[in-house]
Amino acid sequence: MSVSMLKMYISFAGMIFLILAIGLILLSRLKLKGWIAGVVSLLAYICLILGALIILYIVLTGPTR
Repeated sequence: MSVSMLKMYISFAGMIFLILAIGLILLSRLKLKGWIAGVVSLLAYICLILGALIILYIVLTGPTR
């Protein structure tokens, strides 16, 4: 597998983490109450940070040959 394809799959994982974070934040704010909302919100923000770091890594490493 080439480096370019590997970076593409890694960026897909980052995008999935970001989409999952959006869904979990909306779920925790609109549907859940109490400590369950806090746990889901914490999980959402962890996914948000992880997805952002992955995308940042892909962008800053630049193009491949």
